[in-house]
Amino acid sequence: MAGPLTVSKITKEIVITADSDEKMYDGQPLTKATYTYTEGVLAEGDELTAVVEGTITNVGTADNVVTSYKVMRGETDVTANYTFGESVKGTLEVTKRSVTLTSATDSKTYDGTPLTNSTVTVSGDGFVTGEGATYSVTGTITDPGTVDNEFTYTLNEGTKADNYNISTVAGTLTVSKITK
Repeated sequence: MAGPLTVSKITKEIVITADSDEKMYDGQPLTKATYTYTEGVLAEGDELTAVVEGTITNVGTADNVVTSYKVMRGETDVTANYTFGESVKGTLEVTKRSVTLTSATDSKTYDGTPLTNSTVTVSGDGFVTGEGATYSVTGTITDPGTVDNEFTYTLNEGTKADNYNISTVAGTLTVSKITK
């Protein structure tokens, strides 16, 4: 006489870990749908799939979390045959872009008219396409000497200051004496 057959659930826990990722701000959402899980627990032929969700566009951090999972053997859902531990969240991080705004350096010999130069160059990581600033350059000099080519800037609509580390560098304007 044959006795009853019992199939027990696998008790070794499977822990799913959502992957983390980071990038410099580029105006596009950061997502990472990949994950890892405890190796060596799944029976041969079983396949674990998980859904990982998280997104961030502007500078900061956001959780990347496992929202669902299942184990399939072919077309059959065998998730109930496994023990799952608490999933581990990942972190998505967007970091600031560094931008340096530099006003022009210029010079001329005294001619009685003011020297100005309203050029401002952007260097470093630069602004993301479609973002930027407008400039008001106020540096001016007429008589011989040197002054800073001072300026201010206003970020364009849709450009968030929190996404950038912005530094300014004033160029110099120099008028030299007439030498004859």
